[in-house]
Amino acid sequence: MSTDRHLATPAAAARAPHAQARIGAPLPRVDARSKVTGAARYAAEFPAAGLVHGVVVNAPCARGEIVAIDACAAQALPGVLLVLTHENRPALAVDDAAWKDQIAPGGKPFRPLGDARIRYAGQPVALVVAETHALAEYAASLVRVRYRSEPHQTDLGSVLRDAVMPSLEKGGFEPPPAPRGDAYEALAHADARTDAFYSTPVEFHQPMEPHGCTVVPSADGRFTVYEKTQGVRNTQRYLMHVFGLAQDRVRVISPFVGGAFGSGLRPQYHLPLAMMAARSLRRPVRVSLTRAQMFTFGHRPASVQHVALGARRDGRLEAIIHEAVGETSQFEDFTDVVVNWAGQLYRADHVLLGYKLARLDVYTPIDMRAPGAAQGLFALECAMDELAVTLGMDPLELRIRNYSVDDPQKQRPFSSKALLECYAQGAERFGWGARVAAPRSMRDGHELVGYGMATGIWEALQTEASVRATLRADGVLALASATADIGTGTYTAISQIGADALHMPIEDVRFTLGDTSLPDAPIEGGSWTVASVGSAAWVACRQLRARLAQLLVEHGGVGFANLDADTLSEALAIERGEVRLRGGTHGETHGDTEDGAPQAESAARIAIADLLERAGMKTLEEQVTLKPDAQRSRYSLATHSAVFAEVRVDESLGQVRVERVVSAVAAGRIVNAATAANQVAGGVVWGIGMALHERAQFDHALGRVMNHNLADYLMPVNADIGDIDVLFVDEHDDVVNPLGAKGVGEIGVVGVAAAIANAIYHATGKRVRALPITLDSLLEVPSP
Repeated sequence: MSTDRHLATPAAAARAPHAQARIGAPLPRVDARSKVTGAARYAAEFPAAGLVHGVVVNAPCARGEIVAIDACAAQALPGVLLVLTHENRPALAVDDAAWKDQIAPGGKPFRPLGDARIRYAGQPVALVVAETHALAEYAASLVRVRYRSEPHQTDLGSVLRDAVMPSLEKGGFEPPPAPRGDAYEALAHADARTDAFYSTPVEFHQPMEPHGCTVVPSADGRFTVYEKTQGVRNTQRYLMHVFGLAQDRVRVISPFVGGAFGSGLRPQYHLPLAMMAARSLRRPVRVSLTRAQMFTFGHRPASVQHVALGARRDGRLEAIIHEAVGETSQFEDFTDVVVNWAGQLYRADHVLLGYKLARLDVYTPIDMRAPGAAQGLFALECAMDELAVTLGMDPLELRIRNYSVDDPQKQRPFSSKALLECYAQGAERFGWGARVAAPRSMRDGHELVGYGMATGIWEALQTEASVRATLRADGVLALASATADIGTGTYTAISQIGADALHMPIEDVRFTLGDTSLPDAPIEGGSWTVASVGSAAWVACRQLRARLAQLLVEHGGVGFANLDADTLSEALAIERGEVRLRGGTHGETHGDTEDGAPQAESAARIAIADLLERAGMKTLEEQVTLKPDAQRSRYSLATHSAVFAEVRVDESLGQVRVERVVSAVAAGRIVNAATAANQVAGGVVWGIGMALHERAQFDHALGRVMNHNLADYLMPVNADIGDIDVLFVDEHDDVVNPLGAKGVGEIGVVGVAAAIANAIYHATGKRVRALPITLDSLLEVPSP
């Protein structure tokens, strides 16, 4: 495969003579042209000679055992090459450890076609491979499987009493801290209190691109795997361990991902099935999941939460109780950080947090955008609104009175926290001051109008990442890292960082990602990619700039020979294949200064090709592996937001419209104002879906999701979305990472569902504590 095929190059609209791509500028996406013209290839689009197609057969029952499989009719069809089942699959790794990917929770990971046991409805039981996809699909319909069903349980509400504390085997899970004080005693003596249960349903990721892969074997026993994944390294290691392959035998490529939102963090079952078939047939195999099959693996787990708050008459919290039960599978302990946010966001002397897991006959849940926080902040922020009503206090004022400068849970200062600015600027932009406090007191014709707000918080993460920066003789900066771009704008952000660091136009930067042949990088998730990969790119490019300055002093000629290398490093710029000094006192004007004024062009300049030739070099290269700084451990690090929502509720029909949302975010240094705002706005859309639309509807008698299609699994569309206004408040942070940037992928969704639910209460006077909020829950609107 040509390397250039998965390079992101700037769109024509991004080209401007002598443009400087400073960090923070709202530049267009560099991969936009590739995507809109169809040049961008996704996992199930890569061509391969002799390609064959696999279709998965799924089990209809939720628990039981396969009694018999009859594939004779399928195998008799001309063009059907293979029917893989647990009875004839190749030998695979025996130990559970080999099947654990990098983010696997505790327990025994699922093994596709591992044995005759059925663990959940939708489990893959066979893979039919044929010359064409249509033939494989028809042949799959002919495979007959007999099952012995067993009693199952898929209803979280029925097993709450059986919930237990989760295993701590999963790396990264932070259990709730020990209680502080006596929360129930403080609650009993509080001047005002609220005590209620809240619930959130199972949700499925449903990205635009369904999961799929293309596995291409070579004659020498190597495999090139084009996979939809949020981490090529994680996928590579999984395949190495499961199939007993050396690292140089598996190359995973994923240049473009059509959305993932967490569903691509772990390898899904289509991947090992395709690999089995490719090894058996020694031919390229493609396996793509249908939309219905996208409901047969990881999901956001359902939760039932208990929140109780006690406060003094002035609104100061004295007691916080937040307890949650989440679901997991029978074979793994998936954990979400649902309740810890309550002890971190608001100060109180008496805090009790608890989290338990209940086992169901479902597939193991997986992280879904803002995992844990999306559910936990819905309950907490609705409870804060209820407390404000009990106190007769403005909901925003209640939050301000309980604002905590330091992290009361970890007893550390925040590295930065501009939440008060989020409250102030968001409220002003929204017009919160026009809110009339009493429910059902604002209307527009036949519609009741409601204002609601909520706070958001997400951790500011950074993890180890590597980036290679290469300055070529033609003046192009080539950046490379095995990270991913799942639609978040990674191509653009990292290109912009490189361009800023070397004072060069972004159209002269080429960033390659999504390939295990590139420097190591973590999975793209947790809003840590810019903080991790971006910081590594920044450091690598700064080091490259310092080396370039030294080369200029040594080999650049009379214009550079008498200059100090450190000073020169800060003054150089690259453009049109030349390196020059920025500023100066003579020569033509060229480019702009940071305040927008023209700057004078220095006479000192040299072609990069000539400079490298004089130095006896073909390229100038730096590779950096950057780890989080030790000083981070002395602080709490988080992104914060304030979300304000206006809803309109039809008084007769109960129909809800989200008229507008203002999201004010404090996320440190913003690398690209356009893509960052796009991420937050996308999160707001997710929050609207969470509040009003999304819910997997189970037939618990069958143990199956019944609305496994996009007609019945409702997600917000354009007609459901009103105005979304995103603003970033200034926030400087020297601790969080070298860029001072915090991720924005998750924070956009956190708090949105609560703000909408609170606005619905304000409009109607009816408090709904179970998501999604549907027509039937609002039809009986109380009188004023």
